[in-house]
Amino acid sequence: MRRLLALLALIATSTFTATQVLAATPPAAAASTATAASKGLWLLTDYPSQTVRAGEVTNVHFKLQNMGLPPEPLTLSVGDVPVGWKIDLMGSGQPVAAAMPAMNESVSLQLRVDVPKGAKPGSNVVMIHAKGPNHSIDLPVTLTIGEIAPAKLSIKSSLPALRGTPKSSFDYTLSITNDSGKDLTVALSAQAPSNFQSTFTEGYGTNEISSIPIAAGASKDVKIKVTPPREVKAGDYPVLVKAAAEGATAEQRVTLQISGQGKLSLSTKDGRLSGDATVGKTSTYNLVVGNDGTAPLEDVEMSGTVPSNWKVEFNPKSIASIAPGDKKEVQAVVTPSDKAIAGDYVASFRAGARGDSANADFRITVTTSTLWGIVGIGIIAVALLVLLGAVARFGRR
Repeated sequence: MRRLLALLALIATSTFTATQVLAATPPAAAASTATAASKGLWLLTDYPSQTVRAGEVTNVHFKLQNMGLPPEPLTLSVGDVPVGWKIDLMGSGQPVAAAMPAMNESVSLQLRVDVPKGAKPGSNVVMIHAKGPNHSIDLPVTLTIGEIAPAKLSIKSSLPALRGTPKSSFDYTLSITNDSGKDLTVALSAQAPSNFQSTFTEGYGTNEISSIPIAAGASKDVKIKVTPPREVKAGDYPVLVKAAAEGATAEQRVTLQISGQGKLSLSTKDGRLSGDATVGKTSTYNLVVGNDGTAPLEDVEMSGTVPSNWKVEFNPKSIASIAPGDKKEVQAVVTPSDKAIAGDYVASFRAGARGDSANADFRITVTTSTLWGIVGIGIIAVALLVLLGAVARFGRR
């Protein structure tokens, strides 16, 4: 019995001591141990087994990852390349032979695999090597010769219909997806109504483009800007956007919903923008206000600017509405100043409505009143008579 009690006491003491040791290990030390275990170099790829096709070039994407290690140059190479195949290591579109990722950073790389036309079906494993002064790592990639999915494109627009006026620019954002197994250069085109202008730009840029490269399985945004002619009538106008590459096509129809817009014009019946006036007297000029647009013009107001101390009035002062293609007559009543000097003057007439306006400069030739001319002639005649009388009287002496 004593021996059993002693054994139980010994077990309890050992358990307590172990618990103390575990409790004494700080959490930071445990995290440090986990971090140390995650340090290293990795060669990573999303798809370590891919299909290639004889007679074509395939790009295999992978990256070199550095976790917690000081940077060091790593020589890159590819081993076990099948006979007749050409495999190049690429970085940023250029052949490379080494890479050096910074601590906790990665370097994106590619294998450019050129399979000869006569290559036999089957699987081949190539080995990517990265070797440095202190570390080395390998990545096996299985390349199987087979049928690659044909080129396939899709195109979508988040807002396929936009509304505006003939003065608007219609901008549509399109997402183009390359659903095939290889990188494609996609040509862009648009079938628009006559005299409509369309241009393509990248989703984040301003340079005009006619094609765009899209990686296999990736999507890119492009913008198409459609500008209608100013004289276009109200209505819906479809534009068919096409994306094409290697026999694959995708189409998306977008629509311009153009509302009508009025366009004011201001002139006279005969188009002559000039007239005569007399100092201090009113003169009336007949103007024609027209709507050359595609929508009614509402609340047309007449106004004018004349020389100092002149007066100008319009009859009518305002027009409730002018229908498309319609014209209204307005009288401009102008009164030159009493002190105006004979000569040519310019009056500016204006018709304004919501959304548009029109101006016309009118030349007015001002003459003095005929009454003052008669008075002047009378004064001159009287002066002559007085002069003749004086000559006759004093001449006798």
